[in-house]
Amino acid sequence: MGLKSYFRKPGKNAQSPTEKGEDVPPMPTTPACYTPRSRESAGLEGIPMQRLNDAKCDVMVNHVWSQQAKLLWNIGNDDEGVVIKKSRGQYVCCPPDLRRPAGFLEAVQALNVKSAMTVSTRVISILLQESDCSFIPIGDDLRLQILPDMSCLSRCAKHQFAAFIADRRILVVWDDQPENLIARAEKIERGLMAMIWSSDAADEYNEKGNQDSRVSVHELDIANSEQGLAEKPRRIVLLHSITTALTLCLIIVTLGSGYRKIAKEVAYDNSYTRLALVATAPVTIWLAFFFFQALIGNIFQIFGPISQVQNNTKYYSGLPPKRLSSNGSLPHVTIQCPVYKEGLQTVIAPTVYSIKAAISTYEMQGGTANIFVNDDGMQLLSAEEARARQDFYEEHSIGWVARPRHDPKGEHNPVPFLRRGKFKKASNMNYALWVSNRIEDKINGGGHRPDYWTQEDEVASYVRALEEVIEEDEGRTWADGNIRMGDFVLLIDSDTRVPTGCLLDAVSEMTHSPQVAIIQYSSGVMNVTESFFEKGITFFTNMVYTQIKYGIANGDVAPFVGHNAILRWLAVQDIAYDCTDDSREKYWSEATVSEDFDIALRLQSEGYLVRFASYTGDGFKEGVSLTVYDELARWEKYAYGCSELIFHPLRHWPTRGPFTKLFRTFIMSGMPLPSKLTILSYIGTYYAIGSAWLLTLINYFIVGWFNEVLDKYYLNSFQVYLSIIVVFTALGNVALAILRYRIGEQSLLRGLITNLMWIPLMTIFLGGLSLHVS
Repeated sequence: MGLKSYFRKPGKNAQSPTEKGEDVPPMPTTPACYTPRSRESAGLEGIPMQRLNDAKCDVMVNHVWSQQAKLLWNIGNDDEGVVIKKSRGQYVCCPPDLRRPAGFLEAVQALNVKSAMTVSTRVISILLQESDCSFIPIGDDLRLQILPDMSCLSRCAKHQFAAFIADRRILVVWDDQPENLIARAEKIERGLMAMIWSSDAADEYNEKGNQDSRVSVHELDIANSEQGLAEKPRRIVLLHSITTALTLCLIIVTLGSGYRKIAKEVAYDNSYTRLALVATAPVTIWLAFFFFQALIGNIFQIFGPISQVQNNTKYYSGLPPKRLSSNGSLPHVTIQCPVYKEGLQTVIAPTVYSIKAAISTYEMQGGTANIFVNDDGMQLLSAEEARARQDFYEEHSIGWVARPRHDPKGEHNPVPFLRRGKFKKASNMNYALWVSNRIEDKINGGGHRPDYWTQEDEVASYVRALEEVIEEDEGRTWADGNIRMGDFVLLIDSDTRVPTGCLLDAVSEMTHSPQVAIIQYSSGVMNVTESFFEKGITFFTNMVYTQIKYGIANGDVAPFVGHNAILRWLAVQDIAYDCTDDSREKYWSEATVSEDFDIALRLQSEGYLVRFASYTGDGFKEGVSLTVYDELARWEKYAYGCSELIFHPLRHWPTRGPFTKLFRTFIMSGMPLPSKLTILSYIGTYYAIGSAWLLTLINYFIVGWFNEVLDKYYLNSFQVYLSIIVVFTALGNVALAILRYRIGEQSLLRGLITNLMWIPLMTIFLGGLSLHVS
């Protein structure tokens, strides 16, 4: 499903901007809003803050204008200067003569950005005089758009943050932060000069510049593109199978040693009662599998091969892909971000700025992208907070959908509404995708598009479809902006940071590997405080991702953790299901909190692959728990998800049996056996942790009351604890330091010191986790 036409360069017949002070006209990526709007706050209390903001804007616009003059970026032509947005529909400009009809100020109003300025130099004038193409390369495989005139600014590729204006031979630069305008313009100027003096600049310019920039709404035939660019099958690494086999051998040897003791005791006293201990073998194997797997894994991390971590294999990408050529149409990417009641300025806004930087790079590489926020908190917030979110989304060209509050009895809405699921994330995304699909169906239901179909026609068709959907829902659904889905979906959380160059690498690998449905990226940690506990959880999270990377490089099946991953939209559509609860087509399971595991399993059952990529390093970042209570809640959620994944509630056992359909599907799936065993061992760790306090308590009474008659097969808690210290605390930390040294992440000494430093915190926290998890 392509959307390139939705973001093509504008034609010459552009609509004229509005007068100053009026609402910003509909944008191609942000159609008019159809949500309830609260009234503007008024009163004496708000006047000083408004005046302070106005004063700040006046000072800033004069400062930037003086810097513009100092750098000789203003040669005295009309309609050159700086514009800064004070509030919705209100702008301040310098010099004042920018307030002319159809001028720079009104073009910036229509573009709806925080700040903008013109740059007029002799170099820019010469380049535009000699150019008859739709863009100018500025180095590093980036290119900047050329617009015919200022009236086209409102419909440009907004996330490029700059555009050349052909008829006036100037550059217009805009930014979310006015203080960054000068730096952004200087960066473009340096890129232009580097391009001019580079040895291959002329060839690059001629090769890329003579392309047809006409508006077209034909969707990218991604299937044909993938067939032509598909890479050769990647090799399968068997190290994970070997380590799993050795783990099973070690378990068999250990059990055999225990059974030997039982056999000797039976031979001695002819009592067969103790043979009942053999019945504990399945549970023992399940709970202990991760322990033995960690032991074998630690040995391989120290002495085993390591080159696979820096190479590409079937389930793992250690090297970036060959990038798609920007000469052709690049796939459209939708960045999907479910949010709830997170702070707008403290959580959501920094994430949006990070996303926009990545989109800016991708657009200057020739691609298109849009942001799709699934806002599950907007209809729960106050009118002022909801309005602030709506204004923020509009200013940053963000499409969003907000569903009604959870109201099963119809106490707040005329029609009852049920937000299904325990944690609601899956049903939130399903609802937003349901609205998007209805709009798409209405657009495609209009029949074949004629040859003269333009971008304006496409936008008008989208706006009509959005209006119809909002009207059909009778105000229950709030929505605005571009919520159409692209060829690929980058799924992130509300507290995520993404690398600026990730989108082209992501779509390149997905295009080269049509059998891959999900690429899960390795993540670093975004620290927001200097607290001791957050740093400790940062260490633990980085350790987990290092172990995941090593395990998948060895040949294990890649996991999907629900964020920082790119999904193939066609593959997700292939595994859609009809929900019997509300008769809607859905993609994410609302019956389990492990919706990420569920969708990955369904995709793999359809023959798709899930892949793990580490070539971005720590470019993707995620937030971690800031307090002990947050981390405990996270562990409790994971433990609940593991239990829900395997077992039905006890009350359903007589009618449905103990095991869930998802678990039975997992067992019977075509996933490699070593990967199944690894997943089962991971799930077993939660049961091992959860049962630790109970088994320790029982051990206290058993050892105290029955120590003289205890069977030799029985291991007391101290023996188990000693084994855990040896394997995890001692050998595990040494192996982790050596592994990071061998793959080039850390020096050996630094790794050892870091690991030893966090042993006390990990011992205390994990040691006290059992009661909470159970």
